[in-house]
Amino acid sequence: MRARFPTALLFDLDGTLLDTDALHFDAWNCVLAGHSRAIPLEFYRRHIMGAANEAIMAALFPELGTDAAMREIEAKEAAFRVSLGQVAPMPGLARLLDWAEARDLPTAVVTNAPRANAELMLAALGLCDRFDTLVIGDELAHGKPHPLPYLTGLEKLGAAPDTALAFEDSVNGIRAAAGAEIVTFGMLGAFDEATLREHGAAHVIHDFEDARLWAVLQEPPAGRSR
Repeated sequence: MRARFPTALLFDLDGTLLDTDALHFDAWNCVLAGHSRAIPLEFYRRHIMGAANEAIMAALFPELGTDAAMREIEAKEAAFRVSLGQVAPMPGLARLLDWAEARDLPTAVVTNAPRANAELMLAALGLCDRFDTLVIGDELAHGKPHPLPYLTGLEKLGAAPDTALAFEDSVNGIRAAAGAEIVTFGMLGAFDEATLREHGAAHVIHDFEDARLWAVLQEPPAGRSR
């Protein structure tokens, strides 16, 4: 008899469960305007998207002390929350969560977003009760791209990395999930397929309706136990 695969699903939040990249980018530039500065989209994608606060401070506010830099980050997060109106989940997300629930598969959200942002986004999507645990990178000793957030998610779900799947859209997130030795799906959007694979994505999909995802769910990759 074929062994169940996967045994757990772990999801990034921003850019994976919903598309918020434009809102984050605008919020950063709103805050930076107070410093007579702005960042281009490519800089945001390469240095800010999916990064932990420590990396963001180094990239945007190297001249400020930690407390002052954190005030700027908190101002940005407040601006983002104000801008968050009606949002829609990524196509196919409800189908995938229903598929997991029907099989009693545990699920987690693993994010570097502040808890207030994460809870607000999940509430806006109507998904607060659809995940078994929420892991916040900034509440741990290390956020993404360190694997600790995903390792923590696995521990909370009681899952092993070699039978779990992760979904990520950022370079930092993919590095974190792949570093935890989880088979990782890279979500096309901010980065192209070559970039996602370069940083550790085993598979690349457009969204949760992508036939490439469902092919893996129906047939475990080579090397998985049966």
